[in-house]
Amino acid sequence: QVHLVESGGGWVQPGGSLRLVCVGSKDIKENYVMGWYRQAPGKQREMVARIALGGTTLYADSVKNRFTISRDNAKNTVYLEMDSLNAEDTAVYYCHAEYFDFQAWGSGIQVTVSA
Repeated sequence: QVHLVESGGGWVQPGGSLRLVCVGSKDIKENYVMGWYRQAPGKQREMVARIALGGTTLYADSVKNRFTISRDNAKNTVYLEMDSLNAEDTAVYYCHAEYFDFQAWGSGIQVTVSA
C-alpha cells in the first residue's frame, strides 16, 4: 500500500516562503507522476503542480513563477518550494501520486498566509 506523508506547512506572512515535503513509501516508483493539490475553505480541490519521471512539470496559472516542484527519486520525495506567498495560497495542501489508473493521496497539511 502506498503512503504519502507531507510536512513543512504552517503559518507565514504575505510575501514569505515555505517548502513542503512529501515522503512516499518505498512502493512509490520513479515513473509515478507526483503532484501537489490544494483545497481552500469552501472551494474545490485544485491542482497546484505536477512532475513526471523526466522532470516535466505543470503548474497552475496562479502559482507559475512563484512555486517550484521537484523530486528526488532516490529518496521517494517530492518538494514544493513556495515563494511570494499571498493570502489566496492559504489552503490544505495534499501530496498526490499517480500511475495509470492508480492514485494515492497524503492526508494533507495546512498552509496559512496572513499578516
